[in-house]
Amino acid sequence: MRQKLNLITLGVNDMKRSTAFFEGLGWKKSAASVEGLSLFPLGGMVLALHPRHDLANDAIVSAEGSGFSGITLSYNAYSETEVNEVLAKVQELGATIIKPAQKVYWGGYSGYFKDLDGHLFEVAYNPFWGLNAEGDIELPE
Repeated sequence: MRQKLNLITLGVNDMKRSTAFFEGLGWKKSAASVEGLSLFPLGGMVLALHPRHDLANDAIVSAEGSGFSGITLSYNAYSETEVNEVLAKVQELGATIIKPAQKVYWGGYSGYFKDLDGHLFEVAYNPFWGLNAEGDIELPE
């Protein structure tokens, strides 16, 4: 696994309000944003806003209480094969696989793991986004 995180997804209760907040900071939303997903390029990283309940369902954790903190850290892979390799490696190192890699509702391929301290990570291949040679997500402006 490359030493790289490139997507921070915040589970939000009100998409419109949360999107307006970041736009109010002067952040420009990417044209790749779609209903239920607001994307803000951060110079090689992306901040994503997604409905909290849907994000919790995707990770197969409760949206209530301490089951889901409202955030996932994501590692975007170059391929489905790399997703599988990364999940195998983190499991070998002691991480807990929460959701095995699989085709997902948004059209990609992903799985989730908790690191040794219980932080939730997604490992995903997104066929709709490009990654450059450094592994940075490249979104249209």
